[in-house]
Amino acid sequence: MAADWRDAPQTPGNWSYAGNGAASGATFGNGQFIVQCDTARTVTLLRAAAPRAGAVGMSITSSTGARALTGTATPRGVVVTLPARDSALDAMAFSRGRFAVLVTGEPTLYLPSWTEISRVIEDCR
Repeated sequence: MAADWRDAPQTPGNWSYAGNGAASGATFGNGQFIVQCDTARTVTLLRAAAPRAGAVGMSITSSTGARALTGTATPRGVVVTLPARDSALDAMAFSRGRFAVLVTGEPTLYLPSWTEISRVIEDCR
């Protein structure tokens, strides 16, 4: 692992966006990380992960700092749901080039801050 998270190699993959009017989402890679605007105007972050039970730590690190979150284990991975105006979402969208997603027991994802993320967040607001 690189001494500074900003120097670590980007996780291979690309973002894709999909919207259906009621909800929208951005998916990285083959579903490694998903940012989903829900009909309740909340944003769900899903990190694909090995099955487990209970609460799981998730941290988002961006150029403006790190934010510790508590996720819930689901069959698809670790899920965190945030209000659409949560500052962690802006930190991901506007981070200088990339942000990191750390989930307890999983490899860290180093993801590019592409417009697909901003689009989902704006859809929710």
